[in-house]
Amino acid sequence: MSGLVRHASDAPERRSANDAVAVRDVIDATHGCELFSLRLLRAVTGRSAAQATGEADELLFVLSGHGRLIAQDGEHQLEPEAGALVASGQHYELDNDGPQDLLVLACSLHAPLPRAGEAQPGTALSALADQAAQTATADREYRIVFDPDNGCPSATQFVGYIPVGAAPAHYHLYDEVIYVLEGDGVMHMNASRTPLTAGSCIHLPARKLHTLANSGPGIMRVLGVFRPAGSPAAAFYPDGTPASYVAAETPTASISS
Repeated sequence: MSGLVRHASDAPERRSANDAVAVRDVIDATHGCELFSLRLLRAVTGRSAAQATGEADELLFVLSGHGRLIAQDGEHQLEPEAGALVASGQHYELDNDGPQDLLVLACSLHAPLPRAGEAQPGTALSALADQAAQTATADREYRIVFDPDNGCPSATQFVGYIPVGAAPAHYHLYDEVIYVLEGDGVMHMNASRTPLTAGSCIHLPARKLHTLANSGPGIMRVLGVFRPAGSPAAAFYPDGTPASYVAAETPTASISS
């Protein structure tokens, strides 16, 4: 059975020696997710040891706190809801002045596509607040953080805004990992219903029939990364019909795989 829901707090936190950064390995190949590795980084006050991207590009998104990303091309300021793309083969450190922990979601993109025209790609930055809102199905909105248009040919990273209720069952042609930023809901997938809260993480394979329902009372916000890159609004109903704008509704039955 493919697809997974796992809360980030269920992944053990590990810290090496006196490193300022503790890591939770939330979703990766051990969970059937081959294209991504999703980790939660928690930096206490101080400067971390070097983090290596290895053969993957790494998309970072600041969940809370302030600090600096110290990469091979210099220092970059970090604040809540700021995104950064660090290329494969690079090293970076997180520097937190405190007193609040710096919490960062890191998504490794394995076997990344080359960034055209950049022999030695630098660190790309993107702030959510600077991005325009776009519409999707079921009265939903999203804002792109990274995609091929701003330096990430391998994937699209976005924040989605989900109103109370749920879209009809649908699927995507892309493989995706999702982190719930805020709100409560239910993931309908694999003939089961799994509660969602802030910190819940989802692996959604391509063509997996599902519905992510917002239980309310407010807007649910999710951070998603999917590949191949494209539009978060690209979805299909079970018969293969492209999804179009529909009124939000509450699902009445579990969704099978």
